[in-house]
Order: sequence, then C-alpha cells, then structure tokens
Amino acid sequence: MNRFSLCVSRGIARVTESASGPYQSAVVRIGLAGTWLLFLLRELPHRAELYGPDGPWSWSLARRLIDTNGAFTALMWGDSRAWFEIVYALAVLSAALLLVGWRTRTMSVLFMVGVLSLQNRSVFAGDGGDNVLHLMSIYLVFTRCGQVWSLDARRARRADAARARGEEVTDRVGPLLWCVTGFALVAVTSAGRLFESEWTVPVLLWAVWLAQAVWWLVGRRAGSGEPRILADVVANLLHNGALVVIMAEACLIYATAGWYKIQGSRWQDGTAVYYPLHLDYFSPWPALGDLLAASGTMVMLVTYGTVIVQVAFPFTLFNRRVKNVLLVIMMIEHAVIAVVLGLPFFSLAMIAADSVFLPTSFLRRLGGWAARARAAVLAGSDGTARGRRGEDEPEDAAGETEHTENAEGAEHTAHTEHTEGAKGDEDAEDARIGFTP
Repeated sequence: MNRFSLCVSRGIARVTESASGPYQSAVVRIGLAGTWLLFLLRELPHRAELYGPDGPWSWSLARRLIDTNGAFTALMWGDSRAWFEIVYALAVLSAALLLVGWRTRTMSVLFMVGVLSLQNRSVFAGDGGDNVLHLMSIYLVFTRCGQVWSLDARRARRADAARARGEEVTDRVGPLLWCVTGFALVAVTSAGRLFESEWTVPVLLWAVWLAQAVWWLVGRRAGSGEPRILADVVANLLHNGALVVIMAEACLIYATAGWYKIQGSRWQDGTAVYYPLHLDYFSPWPALGDLLAASGTMVMLVTYGTVIVQVAFPFTLFNRRVKNVLLVIMMIEHAVIAVVLGLPFFSLAMIAADSVFLPTSFLRRLGGWAARARAAVLAGSDGTARGRRGEDEPEDAAGETEHTENAEGAEHTAHTEHTEGAKGDEDAEDARIGFTP
C-alpha cells in the first residue's frame, strides 16, 4: 500500500509540477501552424472560390447547413467580400505568428478561430488533412506550446535576466492584446453573432479571455505565492491533459484507419494501393505512379505494410525503440503520399500530429543543429558585409579587420549555441502563458 501511494503521489506531482513534453508541444505547434500557413498561401489566388463569395458553395447554402449542425465560423457573421478578406488575412497572420511563437496563448486561440471559420464555411473543400487540423487546432489552445523554440521563451529569458539585474520589466503588448480581443468579443456577443453556433467554442473563447486576466492579476499581485502556484498547477494540468488527448487522437486515427482497411477485400488481397495510383485526382506525376504500380510485389508489400504499421502503432507505445522505428516508417510513408498522390497538406498535418511521439533527445539535437546552422548563416552574412565595407579601407588595417571579424563571428556563434541549446531544457517557468508567456 505504501508503494502504491508513493507511485500515485509521484504521478500527481509529475502532472501538476511541470508541463510535460515542451519540445513535443513546440514541434506540434510549428508543424500545424506551418501546414495551415502554407495551405492558405497556396490557395491565396483561389481563396474566394474555396471559402468566399465566388465559390459554388454560396453563403446562403453555408448558412442553411450551419443552422442545422451548429458549427462555428466567423464567416457567417457577414456576407460581404471585405469581411471575408479580413477573416482570411487574420487566419494567415495568426498562423505566421503562432509558427514563430509570438504570444502563443492569444495566437493559438486566433489560429483555432481561423481554422474553424474557413473549414466550417466550406466543409466540402478539403481532404483528410483538414480533419486533423480541425481537431488539433482546438487541442493546441490548452497546451503551453511556447516553452521552447518561440519568441515567447526568448522574451521570458530576457525578462528573467533583467529582473535578476534588479531592473523592472513591464509588458504592454499583452494587456493591449487582451483589451483588443475583449473588445471584439463584447462587440460580437452584443450583436448576437457569437452564440449563433453551438455554445462550446464561444464559451471557450470567453473562458480563455477571462483566464488571461486572472493569470495577469495573479502574477502581478501574488508574485510567487500560493495563488501563482495554483495557477501554474491548473495550467500544467490542462497542458498535460491536452497532450494526452493529442496522442490518443493520433493513435485513434491510425487504429481506425488500419482496422477499416482490414475489412476491405482489396486490402486483404494486397491490391488496394494499385487503384489510387491510376486515379487522375491522385496522379500529379502519372509516370511515377505507373512506375510504382508496375511491380506487383511492390504494390503488395506497400498494401500489407501500410495495414500492419497502422494497426500496430498504438501497441508499440509500450516499447520506445519499436515505436521510434514505426514512427520513422509512418513519416516516410506520409512523405511518399505527399509526392506520389499529391496530398502534401494532408501528409504535413499527419507528420505534425505524429511529432508528438518524437523522443526529446532527438528534438534537442535537432534544435542544436538548427541553432548552429542559423549561427553559421548569420556569421557568414556578417562577414561578407564587413568584407565589402573593408575593401575601401587602407591595406595596413586589413589584418586588424579580419581578426575582429573572426572574433565577433566566433563570439556570436558560441553565444547562439549556448542560448538555443543549453537554455532549451529550462523548466516550465519559462513558458508562462498569458501576458508573459
């Protein structure tokens, strides 16, 4: 009984004292935001036909459907072209800012609003990747996804360093964002538009807005006292719960896909992959599809291998090594689907969802490689610029200039590696949500 109580207490401490998976939540944030941003930019010339007033699915038809299913979409608040352009622009902007991790708490909510607004406006314009983005954008709101690899984390480190030096740190952008979003919520609610759909998303928007105010007040008044500790515990519980839901959703997607495939006769006889390779809709590269379909053995192996991997993956979570191997196989499979079948955004969305299972050690090394690459690029560009400026300097100053460039480049590289690599494993305190993420 004592051992059981000890295990329970350790488990409770683990889910309440810190936000687990900071790197995993960050890579999911980057993957989902990047996928949605690329999709919006690619469809920019066709946005009005897909989601706007020029499409075959008119505003009145969408209104009739939403009246029956109660789906949330801001595009139903007005039928003008100007309102559509505003919503589309906000969707692009929120995706870009969430990608770089600027004010992730606010941007994650706006990202969700953008995804739901566009997708629920035209439910027939999309593929399976839309469903993944639809669900994951909601789950992402509850995560502390700005702990690492974000502008929020960098701002938090700088603020902590300034406080350590005795300087006063004032955040003006956070309260301003809170006031702007609050004004928008009040205006939409007063106009009777917000609660035209089901109550879930509107209540979530108001709850997040009020929670940010409570977080700011607790941090400003209570400091590091009990109210602040309680706020951290609640935030950690929400984050860890959302992370578990994201994992469960990914497992459910693969399990249902695999078990449904088993029931199909074409999957049973090993020929299912052959047919989509010859559909015009899924043949951006007909020659490549014909090449893959020319080998019956290859078609059979891919067909059976797909089913085996999808059915087995949820069970491999109990073995880290096997899970990592299947994870690589599934990501490669999605990359092949993106190229061969012409479904890049579906594949990117699935890879982003799968990234929640990536090991922390690999993600930290990946962050270190990215930091070194960025430092090398910045050092190279600085050296090139200084070299061009130094062409007009006297010849006797060339040695001193070269020495200064090398020293500054080395110092910049070392500082960047230390900041981005060593600081990546700081505790969850660096990931404060609300006005000071």
